[in-house]
Amino acid sequence: MAGCAVNFEFQNYTIITSQCKGPQYPPKLCCGAFKEFACPFAEDINDLTNDCATTMFSYINLYGKYPPGLFASECREDKQGLACPDSPLGSSSEGSVSRPFSFPLVLILTVGVLLVFGQL
Repeated sequence: MAGCAVNFEFQNYTIITSQCKGPQYPPKLCCGAFKEFACPFAEDINDLTNDCATTMFSYINLYGKYPPGLFASECREDKQGLACPDSPLGSSSEGSVSRPFSFPLVLILTVGVLLVFGQL
């Protein structure tokens, strides 16, 4: 498996850690914050040939001290995973639209299970 082109070590996790707080970990706040953080990296995270998802979840859990599998168990929008809105890159005649680019649920669950069993 290839390394990750995104350096998750030095990302700002405040969006997640400031909104997703225990002991209840409200799904609406946690999942919204998770999407806001992760969606800009969706292409890298969805690439199963690299370790970006594993690395990202390792740092999220390191900085947030979250229960294993929290985001995997709470953050679901459809069977594809979490839908990320298209970010406007330059001008477009259609404006900002949602695209069917999602964070796969299978990947979230896999990383969550690995975290639960201490494999990361």
